[in-house]
Amino acid sequence: MNILGPWFYWAVGVAAGFPVGLILLTEWHVALTRRGSYLARPVALVRNYLLPLGALLVLLAQVAAVPAQDPTVRVLYTLFGFVLLVLLLSGLNVTFFQSAPKGSWRGRIPTIFVDVARFLLIGVGLALILSYVWGAKIGGLFTALGVTSVVIGLMLQNSVGQIVSGLFMLFEQPFRIGDWLATPTARGRVVEVNWRAVHISTAGGLQVTPNSVLAGTSFTNVSRSGGAHRVSITTTFAVSDPPDRVCALLSRVATSLPMRTTGEGPGSVALGGGEYRTAIALDSPDDEGPAQATFLRWLWYAARREGLHLDDSDDVFSTPERVAEALRTVVAPALRLTDADQQAVAPYAAVVRYGADEVLERTGQVPTAMIFLTEGSVRLTTEDPAVPDATLRHGAFLGVTTLTRQASQFDAQALEEVTAVVIDREHIEDLVMAKPLLLQELGRIIDQRRAVPA
Repeated sequence: MNILGPWFYWAVGVAAGFPVGLILLTEWHVALTRRGSYLARPVALVRNYLLPLGALLVLLAQVAAVPAQDPTVRVLYTLFGFVLLVLLLSGLNVTFFQSAPKGSWRGRIPTIFVDVARFLLIGVGLALILSYVWGAKIGGLFTALGVTSVVIGLMLQNSVGQIVSGLFMLFEQPFRIGDWLATPTARGRVVEVNWRAVHISTAGGLQVTPNSVLAGTSFTNVSRSGGAHRVSITTTFAVSDPPDRVCALLSRVATSLPMRTTGEGPGSVALGGGEYRTAIALDSPDDEGPAQATFLRWLWYAARREGLHLDDSDDVFSTPERVAEALRTVVAPALRLTDADQQAVAPYAAVVRYGADEVLERTGQVPTAMIFLTEGSVRLTTEDPAVPDATLRHGAFLGVTTLTRQASQFDAQALEEVTAVVIDREHIEDLVMAKPLLLQELGRIIDQRRAVPA
């Protein structure tokens, strides 16, 4: 006769399985946490709540033979079912959404549909718990909820209709998180989609647009326009400025923008009345604001260097006094100029300014002038990774290869606002040809910069 009842095996199973399960789940959780896996949270939920509740239920129901109708057992079953429901929701969230590859259909599902799925799972789970644990007749409950839903739907048919129309629009997915939209009231990037509205990040702040409004109006998904995104910038010059020179300047400044799409050149046209429009191709609508700000800032400096009148304004920065001071303190020591030399070159020298991050000299281009720095600093970079970068400051000069008609082997970019003296090639040649020692020194500098920037 077997004196050991079934309770004995349940007790042995709990006594042996519970600690083993804790150890295994703890090791698994530590490994997942070390790898940064999203599964660490569900595993911790099983270890901390589900396994202890399951062991306690086995002890009460199978070992102690406590009736299932006992309130304590029912409460434990309810807690066990609730934790199991939370574990199911967490596992689905990790499996289908958090671990979804970027750009996949799982990553593009709006949060509103995820909320609907969670709500349905919670409703079904709670109904099963009420039915099997507490013996509730959920059929009548669903009937009552159905009648109540009809009444509420009739009372709120306009609001419900707006929600439904918004749901249909989201189901069609004319846009997704991260797309740029142009609506009648806002232009910006979609950052969130929820039950009620679409949140659009604009230059003026966060624009909250109800789903029903978007469903009932036309809008443009800029991110799906196909090809590069283009931004048009309108500027004004003096009517007396030659349009061809202005258009060439605008295109040259736009070409230097770092956020411009490679392979698509900008275009500038005259609109009449001193107005010009420049179209610039960008990789993303995100670059529109920075591109426009950088273009207008660089254009301010470039127009004054070219002697053009942006916004119909004159520039009196390069005065004879400022030119004479720059020649005496910077150019004369570098080129060994006498007072007579300084007076001879003064009419052909100009003091100009460059904006921060603006390119003064570019690799592969033959300089047309020499540039002597009086204020600010310039970074020299090369395409050869073995050659280190260098920084030029007050007293240094650029464009020395203009004398030999050779292309520059480095890029020169302003680190801040730079003030410099610019002298064209033909006037520099007239000065240095009469100075053999200076020619030899400049040749040494050219050879030195070919190897390591000075």
